[in-house]
Amino acid sequence: MWQVLGQPKRLCSGLTRRDWLRVGAVAGLTLADALRQSAQQRSAASALTTRDRWFGRARSCILLFLYGSPSQLELADMKPQAPLEIRGELRPIRSTLPGCDVCELLPCTSRVMHLVTVVRSVTHPYPIHGVAYATTGVPVIDVAMELAPNDHRHWPFIGSVVAWLEQQRGAGARRKPVPDNIALPFPFSSQRRGEVPRAGPYPAFLGRPYAPLFTQFHGRANRTVTKTLNNESETLAEPYVGIEPDAYFTLGGVAEPDITLDRLDRRRSLLEQLEQARRQRDQRDSGDPYRELAYTLLTAPQVRTALDVRQEPAKVRESYGHTLFGQSCLAARRLVEAGCRFVTVFWDEYGLAGSGWDTHWDHYPRLRQELMPGFDRGFAALLQDLDQRGLLDETLVLVLSEHGRTPKLNSNKGGGRDHWSQAYTVLLAGGGVSRGKVIGKTDAIGGSVVDRPVSPKDILATAYYLLGYDLETTIPDRTGRPMPLLSSGTVLHDALG
Repeated sequence: MWQVLGQPKRLCSGLTRRDWLRVGAVAGLTLADALRQSAQQRSAASALTTRDRWFGRARSCILLFLYGSPSQLELADMKPQAPLEIRGELRPIRSTLPGCDVCELLPCTSRVMHLVTVVRSVTHPYPIHGVAYATTGVPVIDVAMELAPNDHRHWPFIGSVVAWLEQQRGAGARRKPVPDNIALPFPFSSQRRGEVPRAGPYPAFLGRPYAPLFTQFHGRANRTVTKTLNNESETLAEPYVGIEPDAYFTLGGVAEPDITLDRLDRRRSLLEQLEQARRQRDQRDSGDPYRELAYTLLTAPQVRTALDVRQEPAKVRESYGHTLFGQSCLAARRLVEAGCRFVTVFWDEYGLAGSGWDTHWDHYPRLRQELMPGFDRGFAALLQDLDQRGLLDETLVLVLSEHGRTPKLNSNKGGGRDHWSQAYTVLLAGGGVSRGKVIGKTDAIGGSVVDRPVSPKDILATAYYLLGYDLETTIPDRTGRPMPLLSSGTVLHDALG
């Protein structure tokens, strides 16, 4: 038995250097090996501490999905030193997040960026309108899947997974008065002309009970825009640009008819009967999910009240902007206040296919007149409103899209940027996300990720984590076989704080 002479020096692991040398001589370990092992143990313990602190921090999530995809170069990754054909005609303005200028068309957003984590390095290999790829666990996407919502290869929308997980937790047995998966402002891809609906927010193999409950918008557009697709142009009244102040939403796409006093009395009597039936049913065990959902929608006033944004003070409604997106954001805030776990607001195509944020044509006119003003007011008002009400720390807000747009402008009318998935920007706020942080970096033209590449699956993994769902959880496919929540993806721990 050999000994090491000298004074003992205690290391941060709690053992002395002499102890480590003795062990190393027997086990064949060097001091470097031992220190490396100790560092790995501390790292694992640190990850566990992070999980304990942020896991499940978000009580609810609001997903703002900008269909068609905004340009990273006109959002929060501007490149003012790039050549004109890259940087374009818009200029950056300072924001409240140091080191993160935003587009000059986003003055309201510039004042709330200290609440946001900006991820500039999102990247994937599919430059198509893969709403399903951005919002589900599906490992791959192609054009055939994009235009086939019922393709057997699809995976469930994140909101549908949340609804299923809540059902397993027992929320369904408790008969929540507010469903856990609601989407605004109307059924996805239902207001565009000439093509089949696009894939994306559907329950796939989880089945119909877990489909998002889409609202129906009741209101009138009061401004017009001209949209271009290839050689076709259309001028139409566009609710994303402006709506009358009396607009509101309902579930199920059923408009409220004109009601006489006689019909109102009959409706009140029917409601009382339904309330009595629900009270009687509450004394028994939960039934099948379809019947459960029907009773919830027919008898619970919480959803109807939350969707009636006319009940908000005029000043609050005005702060969100009288646009379809702005009032949808306001309804989303009211829904999470009422207890909805997952709310999605789509900025969807309206009229011509290839609209929304899909700016192959008239890029700058549409950004100025149609897209940026409505997003700017709605997004900024949502964050400020949640923060002032003390709800932001428990409400995760995500701004997602399918991809980004080409660094180089095309030569189409009005300028245009085409599909680009090599690098784009996502915004996160609330629910455990750091306030005021920039993650990732792109090259000098915003075309390639040069630091901290992030997958759309990493964004979804982070959302599940903050909502309190272990990524090792499985969901059943059509045959009952266990499937992971995501095909890939890791939590963005550097976005938490």
